[in-house]
Amino acid sequence: MTHLTPFVPWPAGLRLVLASRSPRRAQLLETAGILFRVQPAPDVEEVLAARLQAERVHPARYTELLAHAKAKEVAELCPGELVLGADTIVLLDGDVLEKPRDRADAVRLLTRLSGRTHTVISAIALVGGPAGGGLAVHERTEVDFIHLDRAWIEAYVATGEPMDKAGAYGIQGYGALMVAGVRGCYFNVMGLPLARLGALLRTVLAPEEPA
Repeated sequence: MTHLTPFVPWPAGLRLVLASRSPRRAQLLETAGILFRVQPAPDVEEVLAARLQAERVHPARYTELLAHAKAKEVAELCPGELVLGADTIVLLDGDVLEKPRDRADAVRLLTRLSGRTHTVISAIALVGGPAGGGLAVHERTEVDFIHLDRAWIEAYVATGEPMDKAGAYGIQGYGALMVAGVRGCYFNVMGLPLARLGALLRTVLAPEEPA
């Protein structure tokens, strides 16, 4: 990459650590001109998510706590470096829809979303380096789905695309044909709200400037 983002005052030598295996988040960071390397977080999500759901933590706070936990785990492995953690959920009727457990679960989730409007919440957290103990924020986007025939749902699930995504769909892939409308940040639905990330990075890297 030859150009850095003009929207964040990027210190010489700084490279963000992305605490995620998501190729979509990596692609978005590349598109935005942010230097980074990938260091996936240890598997802390499942146990923490179960506890937070049992405690009925507010969905926005839920995503922030998971994003922060992922970043914190990697920050402990990468002392002195600035680590980005992220978490995305789909919210419908007050229920948190995470990644499907299997194909049958993916069919069930997409059947619920069919013809409905749902909310996508993505949280991002920066921990370590100039962020210290960490900051976390979230973004919300409303997504409208067309009505989905059962045969379409089963054919989509058979592609494998839904299996590693919250709500069992990817807006940047085959799933784009299910989306009738988006209100809010499109990139948030992909798992990384870029404008919000830019604001958070400016808060950390240039605290005298308004975010």
